[in-house]
Amino acid sequence: MFSGIVEAMTPVIKIETDQGNKHFTLRNPFSDGTTIDQSIAHNGVCLTVVKNEGDLYTVTVMQESLNRTNLGVLKEGDFVNLERAMQIGDRLDGHIVQGHVDQTAVCTEVRETEGSWYFRFAYETTRDAVSRGYFCVDKGSVTINGVSLTVCDPEVEDNNTDDQKLKCSVSVCIIPYTFENTNFKYIKQGSIVNLEFDIIGKYIARYNSLMQK
Repeated sequence: MFSGIVEAMTPVIKIETDQGNKHFTLRNPFSDGTTIDQSIAHNGVCLTVVKNEGDLYTVTVMQESLNRTNLGVLKEGDFVNLERAMQIGDRLDGHIVQGHVDQTAVCTEVRETEGSWYFRFAYETTRDAVSRGYFCVDKGSVTINGVSLTVCDPEVEDNNTDDQKLKCSVSVCIIPYTFENTNFKYIKQGSIVNLEFDIIGKYIARYNSLMQK
């Protein structure tokens, strides 16, 4: 479990392809070390450390995660947001984050607003996914590239047809500290980001769906 409070940002040093998997080697920014089998969220994706040598460590990403997240488009030199798993007794400064990315979104707008930054992202979903809690609500929580954020102005384009697909968009506001200390500083129009919707909302939506049957 994670909180969506990014601890560090680090570059991808090497990417190796192994059949359907990819091995990512990254610079280790944690002074107290990293251990094999440790869980670390990378852009919000929970991955297991499989190799640890000096100031570098390696994680393996399988095809399903490459297809569902933005890890599949990472290049050597790109920066990744990192968060280690929470410890029992820690303050929950963000919100409950599983490290299980639901889908990606595309940045459609970046705008500076009196010292902070406004980002808007577009994504496609389905009516069935929405009924199971895979959507954003105003002032709710969403995790973008592993960063716990408050939702602003969520919109759903509903053409009132039988088409199951829905076009959605959501905005977030980024303070200067978050902008400088996460890879939001590298996000621009067209950038692909990872989304994880609020797990509590998923449980409530699923419960309501079952009770209505």
